[in-house]
Amino acid sequence: MDFIGIKNTLHELKKVIEQLTNEDYTKPIDSLSGATIGEHSRHIIELFQSVINAYETGHLNYDHRERNKLIQTNNELAISMIEKVIASIENPNKKLELEHTVSGNSIVIETNYFREMLYNLEHCIHHQALIKVAVLQINYIEINEYFGVAPSTIEYRKQCAQ
Repeated sequence: MDFIGIKNTLHELKKVIEQLTNEDYTKPIDSLSGATIGEHSRHIIELFQSVINAYETGHLNYDHRERNKLIQTNNELAISMIEKVIASIENPNKKLELEHTVSGNSIVIETNYFREMLYNLEHCIHHQALIKVAVLQINYIEINEYFGVAPSTIEYRKQCAQ
């Protein structure tokens, strides 16, 4: 598996967070139903951490992640956590069991590390699109035009422009 796309996406998130004051990182955003950039960033980081941590045990449960509020209130900690994720994601593929609770019932299905990394890439891009809504209201931030845009959408737009 090529982890470059995942790393690049996480680097883009890190670049945005590095530009933010901690005040803007933790400010509730009306257009995000009162959520903060920090909350979305924490969510992204913790789902990646869940897969990385599950690599050793073979058992993955996103519902039981830590939910460390310091990541959503301290942009420097979030940057550090993103760097740790980037440094830890390159592993060979292996089978994992994914446990999830649906309507009060716990289900377990077979998955694998690469599939969950791809899921987290798409999930990250989705949350970056939400973060972009907030960041576009902050006039001192420089943001890549493709931040929060799926690779397939970028390719589609390129084809349409020809």
